[in-house]
Amino acid sequence: YGSASGGGGSAEASLSLAVATNYTVTVGAGGAGVSHPNPGNDGSNSAFASITSTGGGGSGSYPPEGRSGGSGGGCGGSGTAAGGTGAGGAAVSPVQGFAGGSKTSGAGTTWSTAGGGGAGAAGGSLTNDNGPAGPGGIGISPGILNSTNAATASVGEVSGSNVYYSGGGGGSQETGGGSGAAGGLGGGTQGAYGCPGSPPAAGVANTGGGNGGAGGCGSAYSTGGGSGVVILRYSSTKTLTPAGGLSESTGSPFTEGSEKVSVFKSGTGTIQFN
Repeated sequence: YGSASGGGGSAEASLSLAVATNYTVTVGAGGAGVSHPNPGNDGSNSAFASITSTGGGGSGSYPPEGRSGGSGGGCGGSGTAAGGTGAGGAAVSPVQGFAGGSKTSGAGTTWSTAGGGGAGAAGGSLTNDNGPAGPGGIGISPGILNSTNAATASVGEVSGSNVYYSGGGGGSQETGGGSGAAGGLGGGTQGAYGCPGSPPAAGVANTGGGNGGAGGCGSAYSTGGGSGVVILRYSSTKTLTPAGGLSESTGSPFTEGSEKVSVFKSGTGTIQFN
């Protein structure tokens, strides 16, 4: 839905679906948290019928320093020397997200980390070991659900009249400056500060946002990426009936103009239109 998909790709075409037919819906989980010095875990895919949204790529790591977090359900985790890969990224097809930032020429031992890639932009790169860390890349605002209804459903990150999904996690910073970098709009969270510092907040649930990078020493660990969400928009003349283990949001289905919008926040199951 909308004019573009994540990673600068074209938006998927609308589906023509049959009534009284089961279609599978899966809401992907965010990448699980990890302890230093392990690389971040990938997020799980979300899917509906023939459309799959690739889970976010896990972060890199650079022992003994520069630990960064796991990915979100649809964006990159915080990168380090090699940069985390955004959802889809260079290593996964179709491309649905941008790569995490990288360590640029002139930065030596990785004390701070680069930002995770988001669905709308790459993560910020690291140019100085002691900071500033790279911010997370922004997510995208596809316009499938308006901001009022997104707030009611507690999905996406609302900013003004827009709703963003799949922001990258911010990079961590160990010295100087006093804070890690900001996460990308769309559920990405701020990176940790200090050695090992407090763990970063998890990626925001039902945004696909990446968690911020964690400190790179001692007992540092990351807290995990944000889960995904499946949002279906269809004619208001139809009734959608879910079955199985799907969890629907508060207020769903919503009515927007001549269409309904159903929002699923977790689980796997089937739906039918009638």
